[in-house]
Amino acid sequence: MTDWISLAAGQSYPTGTLYIVATPIGNVADLSLRALHVLGLVDAIACEDTRNTGQLLSRLGMQRPLVAVHEHNEREAAVKIVSRLAAGERIAYVSDAGTPGISDPGARLVEAVRAAGHGVVPLPGPSAAVTALSVAGELLDASAGRFHFVGFLPAKPKARAEAIAALAPLEHAWVLYEAPHRIADTLAALREGLPGTRRLLIGRELTKLFESIAVMPVAEAADWLAADASRGKGEFVLVVEGAGAVGQAGDADTVDPQARRVLDLLLAELPAKRAAKLAAAITGAKTDALYQLALTRRAGD
Repeated sequence: MTDWISLAAGQSYPTGTLYIVATPIGNVADLSLRALHVLGLVDAIACEDTRNTGQLLSRLGMQRPLVAVHEHNEREAAVKIVSRLAAGERIAYVSDAGTPGISDPGARLVEAVRAAGHGVVPLPGPSAAVTALSVAGELLDASAGRFHFVGFLPAKPKARAEAIAALAPLEHAWVLYEAPHRIADTLAALREGLPGTRRLLIGRELTKLFESIAVMPVAEAADWLAADASRGKGEFVLVVEGAGAVGQAGDADTVDPQARRVLDLLLAELPAKRAAKLAAAITGAKTDALYQLALTRRAGD
């Protein structure tokens, strides 16, 4: 039987080095063997919240000294960590969940450590953005694999609307993070600021027990959320279809006459989304283009 821990330990882990360790975004089993090895090896763990990291270590059956490094003390804490690295210690840095420095503190700490001449070693692992993109399908594929990471939109309505207006022309997909108390406002703002046929992936509680992933037109997202109170609970990742993807795969003018006839027959009996999918299966036309045409037909009824 392979000794996986020995494989993780086989790499060199020099002293006087800061280790950036990605931790689970929900499911603790997503922690890599290498991350597990390093967390047990280091002299201390710098973390965004000592309570959250303490709970993670407890679940792993591990104890390590913890040092708080968050957005309010990052500069001051970095000085102390640099001093400890100069003394030959190994220090790991973790955020509350996922990869540090991505919409989380860590950038200033890394910069200070590198400026002081010490090594910084990243340990790859969970990322909410990449997790959502991996199941985005054509939302990402139509953008040739390119995407724009946004993080959190501004909290104030005017600034949020302006940010969406600036993002709307991007040809490739873009990724947002959102908190439960703001998700309804964000979905409403996306509906107001984007064409209704622009597709949206909503990832909620990714990797956790009540994980859900749904893809729908932006026009339907706010109503989808309001239809079930449980859908508004948890942490969210949104993947918004790029304008270029819509232009390539969603132009209703490209639908040939035969596909239009099939779609019209199906629309007499079925909702727009179901009719578009069936028409695509029957005719080979693009689902997005048929759905866009279906919405146009319904709007004219």
